[in-house]
Amino acid sequence: MSAAGVDLKKRRFLTAATSAVAGVGAVFVAVPFLGSWAPSARARAAGAPAEADISKLEPGQKINVKWRGKPVWIVRRTEQTVADLSKLTDQLADPASDVPQQPEYCKNEYRSRKPEYLVAVGICTHLGCSPTFRPEMAPDDLGADWLGGFYCPCHGSRFDLAARVYSGFPAPTNLVIPPYYYISDSVILIGEDGGAA
Repeated sequence: MSAAGVDLKKRRFLTAATSAVAGVGAVFVAVPFLGSWAPSARARAAGAPAEADISKLEPGQKINVKWRGKPVWIVRRTEQTVADLSKLTDQLADPASDVPQQPEYCKNEYRSRKPEYLVAVGICTHLGCSPTFRPEMAPDDLGADWLGGFYCPCHGSRFDLAARVYSGFPAPTNLVIPPYYYISDSVILIGEDGGAA
């Protein structure tokens, strides 16, 4: 066929239509491919902050919240418990929380933003067991000087109600304080520090 017999309008239309179909096809291939790079919903949830409602938490009670696959304890301390924390300083391995990589707001006697509440990761710093909550004072099995706290049944480590480890026990450091802040008077967001305390 000669060049004079070619329909240029038809050729341009077919070229444009083919390009458009190829572009749509490329998008349909690229979207799932690029989407596969994003973290799954499960992975996003694993690293996401966790909210805890403390409005119904009574003095002396503890609740558990799951954050990054770890148990986080929130304890509402009684007035007596808060007063007793200063009595334990000479029995503790790190009463001032000098171990690095802890939030600045836990470097106080209460290891918390508010003296009334403790927020701590519930995993023993020795070998990763989960200590039990033992709020009672002077139980027979823990001795007359026990003022409440956490006891690790795996190897006997003891922590006070500020999550500070007692001297002479296997756990090398205090329990970890996660980043957290108060969204309101009754809700804590665990996983973000919310800026300065």
